[in-house]
Amino acid sequence: MSYHIFVSEDRSLSFDFTAQAPLPVAEPPPPLTVAELDRAIKGALDGAFGIAVWVEGEVTDARPAPSGHLYFSLKDEREDASVDVVIYRSNVTPRMRALCVNGARARLRGKPVLWAPRGRLQFVVDRAQAAGRGALLEAIERLKVKLAAEGLFAPERKRRLPSEPRLVGVVTSRTGAVIHDVCRVAFRRGGASILLAAAQVQGLGAAESICRAIAQLQRVAQVDVIIVGRGGGSADDLGAFNEEMVVRAVAACPVPIVSAVGHDVDVTLVDFAADARAATPSQAAEMVVPDRRARRDLLARTALHLTRAMRGHLAHDRVALARVAARVGHPRLAIAAHQQTLDDRRARLASFARAVVAVRRESLARARQRLAYQHPRAVVSRNLIELATWRGRLHATYAASFEKRASGLQRTAARLDALSPLRVLGRGYAVATREDGRAVRSAADASPGDTIHVRVSDALLDVSVTAVAPLAKP
Repeated sequence: MSYHIFVSEDRSLSFDFTAQAPLPVAEPPPPLTVAELDRAIKGALDGAFGIAVWVEGEVTDARPAPSGHLYFSLKDEREDASVDVVIYRSNVTPRMRALCVNGARARLRGKPVLWAPRGRLQFVVDRAQAAGRGALLEAIERLKVKLAAEGLFAPERKRRLPSEPRLVGVVTSRTGAVIHDVCRVAFRRGGASILLAAAQVQGLGAAESICRAIAQLQRVAQVDVIIVGRGGGSADDLGAFNEEMVVRAVAACPVPIVSAVGHDVDVTLVDFAADARAATPSQAAEMVVPDRRARRDLLARTALHLTRAMRGHLAHDRVALARVAARVGHPRLAIAAHQQTLDDRRARLASFARAVVAVRRESLARARQRLAYQHPRAVVSRNLIELATWRGRLHATYAASFEKRASGLQRTAARLDALSPLRVLGRGYAVATREDGRAVRSAADASPGDTIHVRVSDALLDVSVTAVAPLAKP
């Protein structure tokens, strides 16, 4: 639909009712072009504001341009009104650049000008003065001090994020880019499932919507961690994340929360109450979803260290066994030494026997009994039995240790294999995506003639849609 504005130049009306000949109907003037309308409004503004005027308000959405110009909005603190402001590079001073920041209250001198290429009203400033802090920034600072005094921002309240989350809750807009970034990173890292609690993230009622979404995720027992986030925006767009009720809901949540609001330069009160803060939603997903490849490499390094440790233990035990064998000595040497002692005693007994045979006969019998107990073969036999017992215990201990570690490694490998998305594809399932990379979840995501990429367990198929037949709901 197009609109045309007609401007009549006839400013006089005739009230003479004397019978006259009918006058011809005047043709309406031709419509103005957009450029003519812009020039007319610009001329009216230049005529109404012949001299520069001073305007005072709060600076919001400040964004310096690469060209050197300064762009921001000047907001009225008592009424819902704002105006776009530009300070050209030729008028920008270091003091102006330090003054025109978000939350500052400034007094600006300039003229309202219509920027014709966009038909946008701008206030072109040539001088700026400080006028104190903005009411919005002061309110946020007061709330920050209040909540900090209650201990909501205390470091000891921060909880560690789970190392192996199975289900990650996300509080954000259903149609924004945040949920797509989180899902993309989670799928790439091959980890947890994503549960979206859709919420309004800006505008009237956004704070209540965010609190309801957090409460919904708290009631899901399987949720291990929650990401609360939205994309970048102005200070007004991020205002819901500075609301007291949202900050208290984040602080009271029993599930660890990661704040991913705006960009790296944006800071809200939710960032202080959350258990962790991410510069972007993608970074938040990387913080909570472990990298399967890194975990696999860690497992390989751990197995290598375990193998080296076991080899070291075996080498140490071999050295200890060699030392024990050296102390015990060779059985032949022990027998030879005892045989030499026996020969000496036999010679002494023979010499004594000739003198005192009758007297020493009983002593000789007792000596033979003691020799039988101390015979080298008996000593060696007892030592061999004891050595065999210790060797059996040592082998049993090593066998049990190896079996326990091998069983643990098998269970870990089984859990990793159960979590693999390729295992799901191997059971006959497939994943269909559109040309833009989004997954096909319903009939509305595909139309006849579209090309769809179908991922199976061992191939990527390009499929052309010839018809879409929605299934009847059960």
